[in-house]
Amino acid sequence: MAEKGGMNVDALVAIDVHTHAWKSALAVGDTPTESQQAMGNYFRYTPQHQTVPEMAEMYRKLKMAFVVFTVDGEKGASRKITNEEIAELAHKNADVAIPFASINPHRGEAGVREARRLIKDFGVKGFKFHPSVQDFMPNDHLVYPLYEVIAEAKLPALFHTGQTGVGAGTPGGGGIRLKYSNPMLLDDVAADFPDMPIILAHPSFPWQEEALSVATHKPQVYIDLSGWSPKYFPPILVQYANTLLKEKILFGSDYPVMAPERWMADFDKLAIKPEVRPLILKDNAVRLLKLAA
Repeated sequence: MAEKGGMNVDALVAIDVHTHAWKSALAVGDTPTESQQAMGNYFRYTPQHQTVPEMAEMYRKLKMAFVVFTVDGEKGASRKITNEEIAELAHKNADVAIPFASINPHRGEAGVREARRLIKDFGVKGFKFHPSVQDFMPNDHLVYPLYEVIAEAKLPALFHTGQTGVGAGTPGGGGIRLKYSNPMLLDDVAADFPDMPIILAHPSFPWQEEALSVATHKPQVYIDLSGWSPKYFPPILVQYANTLLKEKILFGSDYPVMAPERWMADFDKLAIKPEVRPLILKDNAVRLLKLAA
């Protein structure tokens, strides 16, 4: 795969570890889905979804790098943008883009084979899971063969935790069950796969203390701060970010749910120690994602 050029980490001001690619660069007339429109209503934003190259240009201007992925939802459902497209386009913009893949655990052995192929042939750098959308308990041994592939490659697995905007406000919440995204379920996974880095995505409402407990107890568990404006972070999260977890807290925006510029503007006003800010914005991600030369 042709690459735009290697990443100059020293020139970056931040690394956004949580962004969504919702628009294919290959499909003509690709528009937001009903679910994505519902999320826009929930988060009070107008969906302005971009292709991976468009995202790369935006982040390049911001002097940021970004992790990008889709979410493999229902078993057998077609994806508007594929893992392969994301990986190929990210590698072509490798100065700022880092591709993760997503595989629904219900795909079984076929999903395990796909994970191996995406690592070997497409150079993905991690995997994204959304237990509530993908309808699985993270500690269900059904998923363990997939984790084994990820752990063998020593890649991180990023899990949505806490409440979700997906299905919010729609009848029955769109059938989404919040219980699957309790971060305490990932304590089992962390214990059983000590060599697989785990990222707990988002302030984990209503289970913030559970997330902090797991991240404090398990050395390979990190927390990203995506999906919330920093001005709404619970005080206990800020306290832990400043102290016990200062080397395991990561900047994430959840773009396009939240613009990175807005997140950064609100983060500037947060009571984070000056020596901790660079850790959260960039240094922790550089170490976790092995971006240093």
